[in-house]
Amino acid sequence: MLDQQPPSRWSRWWLALRGSRTIPRTRFTSAGVWRPTPASLSALVVGLWLFGTGDALLLAADLGATPWTVLAQGVTVRTGLSIGWTSFLVSCGVLLLWVPLRQRPGLGTVLNIVVISIAIEVVFTATPAPSALWARVALVLAGIALIGLGSGLYLTAGHGPGPRDGWMTGLHYRTGWPVGRIRLLIEVTVLTVGWLLGGTVGVGTALFALLIGRSVALGLAVVRRLVPAPP
Repeated sequence: MLDQQPPSRWSRWWLALRGSRTIPRTRFTSAGVWRPTPASLSALVVGLWLFGTGDALLLAADLGATPWTVLAQGVTVRTGLSIGWTSFLVSCGVLLLWVPLRQRPGLGTVLNIVVISIAIEVVFTATPAPSALWARVALVLAGIALIGLGSGLYLTAGHGPGPRDGWMTGLHYRTGWPVGRIRLLIEVTVLTVGWLLGGTVGVGTALFALLIGRSVALGLAVVRRLVPAPP
């Protein structure tokens, strides 16, 4: 019987860059959405803070942000409220849409609203807007990377989805439509409304659309590699 050849260097790189295709269980994954442990709660809060920090960096780059942040930015333009407050109010509004879908929030749902809004407010206020285009693009890429890593931590904590993801899955269960189609419809609608309200849409928005899926997959893979579930 021939010996199996070890994977080539390029194959190993490809497997690493492909990231995780599922949400893995880890050593800190909670047994229930309302049953936090110190480890799961820490992973949840740190992950959400990194997520909000990434959103804030995209805003500071002023090259276009994520669709939901574009919506919050548009509300800020119309109301004069700070970006943190508008992010909070938008999240609360989306959570109300769970009611007719009979979705039940978890601890992650509640903290998602609070922690991400605070992180956006604090980091965006403290981050000076660079003038050089390369620096602004670098902020966009750093923001996307942080959102991916933050998603890897908060999703594996096991405390339930955020308001936006819960709305998407609730519509999926109620309508039977594919998740991808529902997500695309939601994102396009939100982006259009945010742009009409005065939010910034640009190359940063396009880079986010192209790279966020890979970034989240890599974030999940990093968390799985660092803190794998016990056998």
